[in-house]
Amino acid sequence: MPPIAGDDTRLANLRAVVDADLGRLSVEDLLVELLDRVRSILDADTAAVLLLDRASGQLVARAACGLEEEVRQGIKVPVGKGFAGRIAATGRPVAIEAVTPDTVANPVLWQKGVEVMLGVPLLGEGAVLGVLHVGRLEHRPFDSVDAELLEVVAGRVTAALASRQLAVERAAAALLERSLTPAALPVIEGVSFAARYVPAEERMVGGDWYDAFVSPSGSLWVVAGDAAGHGLDAAVLMGRARSTLRAYALQTDDPGVALDLTDRKIRHFEHDAMITVVCMSARPPFDRFEVASAGHPPPMLAGPGRSAELAALRISPPIGTVGGVPREVTEVQLGAGWVAALYTDGLIERRREPIGDGLERLRRALVADEPEAVATRVMNELVGGTVPDDDIALLVLRREGGPALRAAGAPDRGTASDGGPHGTRGPLRSDLRP
Repeated sequence: MPPIAGDDTRLANLRAVVDADLGRLSVEDLLVELLDRVRSILDADTAAVLLLDRASGQLVARAACGLEEEVRQGIKVPVGKGFAGRIAATGRPVAIEAVTPDTVANPVLWQKGVEVMLGVPLLGEGAVLGVLHVGRLEHRPFDSVDAELLEVVAGRVTAALASRQLAVERAAAALLERSLTPAALPVIEGVSFAARYVPAEERMVGGDWYDAFVSPSGSLWVVAGDAAGHGLDAAVLMGRARSTLRAYALQTDDPGVALDLTDRKIRHFEHDAMITVVCMSARPPFDRFEVASAGHPPPMLAGPGRSAELAALRISPPIGTVGGVPREVTEVQLGAGWVAALYTDGLIERRREPIGDGLERLRRALVADEPEAVATRVMNELVGGTVPDDDIALLVLRREGGPALRAAGAPDRGTASDGGPHGTRGPLRSDLRP
């Protein structure tokens, strides 16, 4: 915006407010300092920032000067209602010359004695992120120059908030990633593992995950999944799904039942969520895995001297999408030396090419070898020097030769041959199935 005639000094002061070194400030301190300067420069008595909570469709008071009660009382204003709500709904500045219960939805404003107000939207990438407003206790209406100045501030507030919020989300994402990625893969006689997790280049974490753990019954579970969406929101949804699936794995050894129960929980509490998951579970000697998929690509399997192939699964709908569809469980046998790779679509999908091309690359890259060597080869062949535009999770399992320890209390289910994977059966019966 070009300088405003007669107001160069005020405009320069406003720019200085947001052009200063703000890296030392938290988001809250940044807003308070900024609002205090804005109130002084515009000769206002109150100033406040309300940010939009899209889930509830309400504006939430985030920071205030002269209107601290807004924040302390947790004031919320529905979009479209009152002064601030109208700004958020239209995305346009609004000035009022009479603050009454008919013109504003926030009772703090007229209780405080505010006479006139001016507000502008906080806009980011074409969407309303919140509202910045100022008020005066005397009847001195704001003019168009005040509105233009406040819009300059709003634009720079949005940029500063976005920068600070990105830093906060990156820090939170890093902590979330460390907490949700298994600290160490299980150490089990007869089975070895390797894993890779690579976030998309432009963000630190997303909705992809892998997991491997042993339940109290002695069953080994290996999982890969992908919560739809990007960034921190997808990671939070992924964390809830992962924890839910782990909890149900404590109650059943059937991956189909665990997925059904997880689906029921997600559909009830996480509206509009969509998550794909594939689960494998087996008891010692880990030669027969029960496998179920909710919208997720099947594991890729490879044996000594044999080409890799996809496990033949019937894939059910993703979690959170369609209820009442029991997950079919397939039994897959792994002989000595066989490997299984669980992965997310970021590994195999590329823009403007069929997904079958990526699966074929994975099939050629997967060989029966030590898991670390397999993971290294797969990532080199499928990712190489490209910049990932989607998160990638990869979990490689190898069944070693020789006997495996049988966990205490786990029944001996016999020994499989060293042949390839085979065997399919219908949904398992269980009292836990919803």
